Amino acid sequence: MTSHRSDLGRDLARIAVFAALIVVLGTVTVPLPGGVPLTAQTLGVMLAGMVLGPRLAPMAVLLVLVLAAIGLPVLAGGRGGLGVFVGPTAGYLIGWIAGAIVIGVIARGGRITWWRTALGAVVGGILVVYLFGIPVQALVLGVELAPTALSSLVFLPGDLLKAAAATVLTLALLRAYPPAFGRRPALGAPARAV
Repeated sequence: MTSHRSDLGRDLARIAVFAALIVVLGTVTVPLPGGVPLTAQTLGVMLAGMVLGPRLAPMAVLLVLVLAAIGLPVLAGGRGGLGVFVGPTAGYLIGWIAGAIVIGVIARGGRITWWRTALGAVVGGILVVYLFGIPVQALVLGVELAPTALSSLVFLPGDLLKAAAATVLTLALLRAYPPAFGRRPALGAPARAV
């Protein structure tokens, strides 16, 4: 019973740490036309997916979204409140949940390697988030889907840099402090080559 409580406490602490990281990374913001700012918060979502895995990472994201829903200024640019869930960024926010799950499934689906973490970041942290975000942004702004998708390409170089940074940081954390990954991280030999 004590082991179960200690595991639960450890998991809750890890969820809180990554929720806080996502919030802190929201302070790095560049406003862009179209209502969706350039932010570092997706780096936090990528890291959560890679380190926490598909079960705990969405809980960290949900914690941030619940805090935003009750009005705390935890999103990019100090935004919060229910209005963010009907604005142009709403799809991206929901996409973070699905993206964190996909990142975790790919990155933690076997041995933690550089290619698995990079693939998880690109597929879950970029593609999945865009698949949720772009249609909602188009709907809210009353713009056709194709032009919205085209305008969203402005985010791609920054998102690719965040995916690369998340990969490097994940592998460095794995090497320096494996307990951050939970009870049984699957260590891969290629993880040593950063």
